[in-house]
Amino acid sequence: METILVTGGTGFIGRNLIPLLQKDNYNIVVLSRTPTKYEDDFYYKHVKLIENLSEVKHADIVINLAGANLSAKRWTDKYKQEIVNSRLDLTENLIDWMTHQERKPHTLISGSAIGYYGPRGNETLDENSTSGNASEFQVRLCSKWEDTAYRAESLGLRVCCIRTGVVLGNQGALSQMLLPFKFGLGGKLGSGNQYFSWIHILDHVRAIKHIIDNNSLSGSINLTAPNPVTNETLTKTLGKVLGRPTFMTVPGFALKVVMGEMAHILLTGQRVVPHKLEESGFNFEFPELEQALHQILK
Repeated sequence: METILVTGGTGFIGRNLIPLLQKDNYNIVVLSRTPTKYEDDFYYKHVKLIENLSEVKHADIVINLAGANLSAKRWTDKYKQEIVNSRLDLTENLIDWMTHQERKPHTLISGSAIGYYGPRGNETLDENSTSGNASEFQVRLCSKWEDTAYRAESLGLRVCCIRTGVVLGNQGALSQMLLPFKFGLGGKLGSGNQYFSWIHILDHVRAIKHIIDNNSLSGSINLTAPNPVTNETLTKTLGKVLGRPTFMTVPGFALKVVMGEMAHILLTGQRVVPHKLEESGFNFEFPELEQALHQILK
């Protein structure tokens, strides 16, 4: 039985990923800053919770999902540094831990995001597309995170950096979107022409499992649904599924006043497609946005 070490395993993605991995009889170890908090949680009944890497004797696969929540706070310089450190420091610690393992893992799946590409308008972006302008915070963040993870290749590991879009499920980004719609105040952001690259949580965790099972996959891998939509289409589709009006428009300047620098991401976006996943034979259960929203909100 292989052992999988998961960082960030108590977050939205981790809580959905772990049951899927357990079905295939993997031994799961979760690294957490507060392991005792989850000891009685149903999700972690058959999981080993640890606080320090020194407690891990061996892992065959490492899935690195940890990092401070991008949307938890306003992007002050201090919080941006926390976002960076929470990702880079842990990834560097993992590299150091793997370096000193007599029997090293064979695979590292490390987090990243489609922010790597930066704002590119209507340009269709796949894994062969270049990174965005380094003046953009999210571009620098993703590039540094990936560069750190790729250091594991020199140790003989297969390294996969998963560039994740907006993950839709009963937690996370969608729950933040719903409130204005429920009050009939849903509307597009700015022009509404910016692209929204999304993925259903079930497809996201299935894609991670697919990567584990397919040794031919390595390098950057986009984890997005094959049909990105504009913000205006997102708004209309969400309103349709909820049975709510969508006549409002949130002006760009107002969003910037409320959210600061992070508003720039919401007002620009990326049109990202999962070329590698589809080429490797992965089948999406939820390729269309309306279908995905119906399943989540039913």
